[in-house]
Amino acid sequence: MEHPNNTDQRLIDLEIKASFTEDLLDQLNAVMVRQQQQIDMLIREIGNLRQSSTDGGIAAPRNLRDDLPPHF
Repeated sequence: MEHPNNTDQRLIDLEIKASFTEDLLDQLNAVMVRQQQQIDMLIREIGNLRQSSTDGGIAAPRNLRDDLPPHF
């Protein structure tokens, strides 16, 4: 038969591991929520870009020389 102190220590160790596991799960959940919010925002942005391109919101093509610094 197992010594009572050994069983108590094993139970304490399991409780500690369970606590760390809960904390890790909470952290992972927070990351997933934040990532989903970012994905939702990016989906909206893509929709807005698509909408503006179909509405003619994109300006006429530019000459690349217009972007050169003045010293060129």
